Formats: sequence, structure tokens, C-alpha cells
Amino acid sequence: MLQNRVDPFGQIIKTEARGSWMGNRGVLHNEKQELLRQFKLKAWITCKLEFNGRKRQVMAPNRYTELFFLDEATSFAAGHRPCFECRRKDYDRFKSLWLKGNPEYNFTEKTSIQKIDEVLHEERRSKVKFEEDLGKIPNGAFVLFNNQAFLVFDGSMYLWSPFGYEKGIALPHEGKLEVLTPRTVINTFKAGYLPQMAVKTGAITF
Repeated sequence: MLQNRVDPFGQIIKTEARGSWMGNRGVLHNEKQELLRQFKLKAWITCKLEFNGRKRQVMAPNRYTELFFLDEATSFAAGHRPCFECRRKDYDRFKSLWLKGNPEYNFTEKTSIQKIDEVLHEERRSKVKFEEDLGKIPNGAFVLFNNQAFLVFDGSMYLWSPFGYEKGIALPHEGKLEVLTPRTVINTFKAGYLPQMAVKTGAITF
């Protein structure tokens, strides 16, 4: 069992659970497929599991370390963003709505994605978390409740696990919760980006 699955805290863990998205932070492992570091690049991206028929040996020597996520919401909480190559439409939508949601940076469509990556890297590096009023937390955000990661969706919270979410519980009616998803990503969600979430409500998966 390889250490290549990412949780909402951004930590790379070992689990038999499979993921629905792949991520990249650079070469993190050695020739024995042992993890040496949590990241090497500032650009943390989220990719499709399949793209143009390409095949890869997971954790091949001297190749980037393939990481995996339960869903896109988890990848965003960990500090990743859509890949330019295999997810161009999602990338364009993310960048446009990130700019809309974070005008204080004075970035424009001509601004390099590297500048946004630097902001996200600083949010990850300093482990900046913040509290938000319950009524202002958007769908797709992760919050900390009883020291565990919960996904917020339509007035409920869903406890995360590598294998999926447990049955939802109602959000408290008032107060604040600590948010795990980076603030600039939260602002992107508020601007209109709805991440893919592996939440099942009845027969519907959002």
C-alpha cells in the first residue's frame, strides 16, 4: 500500500481507498516508493485520472509522485487547483472566478497562474485558517468540527473519510466554524465555482 492519498488537511496518507482525481506536487518519493517530502513545487494541481490514453507507472523512479483525492472538494481543501493541460475548461473557470472572488490582489486575466500559485502556496505554507459565519460558508468548503474535517453542502456537514462521506448532520443554526479550505478558494466558490463532491443525497451524487 503506497502513501499517495491526500486528506482535506493536505497531508499525504496511506489507505486502500481509491481516488477519483489525481494530483501533482512534484517528485516526492525515492526509488523504493517511499515518501520523502510533502511537496517540491509551488504549483499543486489536480488532474483527470485518464487523459489522451496516457499510461503511467505509479511512483516510478525520478517521475512526479501521483497523488489521489476522494473528490475535487478534497483537492481544493488540500490547496490544489485544476490542471491547465488535462482540465483546460475547469482551469479557465477557476482562474476567472478566482480573480473575481479575490479582487484585492489586483490580478487580471493576463496575470500568470504562477502568481495565484504563490498566493495558494503562502496560504498552505503558513497554514492560515480562519473562522467564518455559518451562513457564509459555501458548498464545497471544508470546516473543522470536533477536530475532524467535514464537507459543507446544502445546510449539512458530512464527515470525510478516505472511502467517502458519512451521513450528513445539520449545520448549527448560528455561530462560526474554522474553515480548512484556503480563503482565496472559498472566495472562488462564492464567486460561482462549484467543485465536484462525492456526496450522496438519495440517488443523487453531486
